[in-house]
Amino acid sequence: MSRKHIVAGNWKMNKTLPETQALLASLKDKKNTGDAHVIVAPTAINLQASVTMLQDSPIQVAAQNMHQAESGAYTGEISAGMIQSIGIDTVILGHSERRAYFHESDELLAQKVNTALAHGMTVIFCFGEELEDRKNGKHFEVVESQLKNAIFHLTAAQWSNVVLAYEPVWAIGTGETASPEQAQEMHAFIRKTVSASYDEATADQVSILYGGSVKPGNAKEIFSKPDVDGGLIGGAALNADDFFAIVNAF
Repeated sequence: MSRKHIVAGNWKMNKTLPETQALLASLKDKKNTGDAHVIVAPTAINLQASVTMLQDSPIQVAAQNMHQAESGAYTGEISAGMIQSIGIDTVILGHSERRAYFHESDELLAQKVNTALAHGMTVIFCFGEELEDRKNGKHFEVVESQLKNAIFHLTAAQWSNVVLAYEPVWAIGTGETASPEQAQEMHAFIRKTVSASYDEATADQVSILYGGSVKPGNAKEIFSKPDVDGGLIGGAALNADDFFAIVNAF
């Protein structure tokens, strides 16, 4: 089955409004020479401006996070309905930084996933092991646990709105990158794990992105692996030339 190729740029807490507008203008001028679906996730305060700027562009806008409740006394938080009201239907959940700095547990993420899917949103669900897990040979165990605890309660039908993003935490912002072989090994394991809990058709249709220091220089080799369907890009997404070099690696 032909899975969707996706390259998503997670801008994290970077770019003021003028900087966001400048970067989006540069991205709009770039040519997508392959078949990758392109997504950008600017900071929440600039989401509406980004949607407006990209309304005549195939580049899609996603949110970096959302709260699990529909509304209420959650100062500083943003709900699924708020995100959708400005024309966005994709959200990144479970990023390693949310897990580490904001103590988001698998149980909390399961609630967020449920809320997003109840709104008909697409979830880019992030997960992955730390360096210690990898050194101790527990990387497969950790990844399987994160998946089973947070998203394996979903029905097979709901998986059509799920994109997986594997992040080896030890390869984010460290300059370290999992080798293409290590990325493929884990992606194949992830697909096999989904297949074992659901079925082969569900596993075959889900796009699995790699999120560990993808750069223009290594994107082509990583993306050439059979179970790697794209990338969740951090630092390189903040430069239009670098980002589109990765987009065009397909």
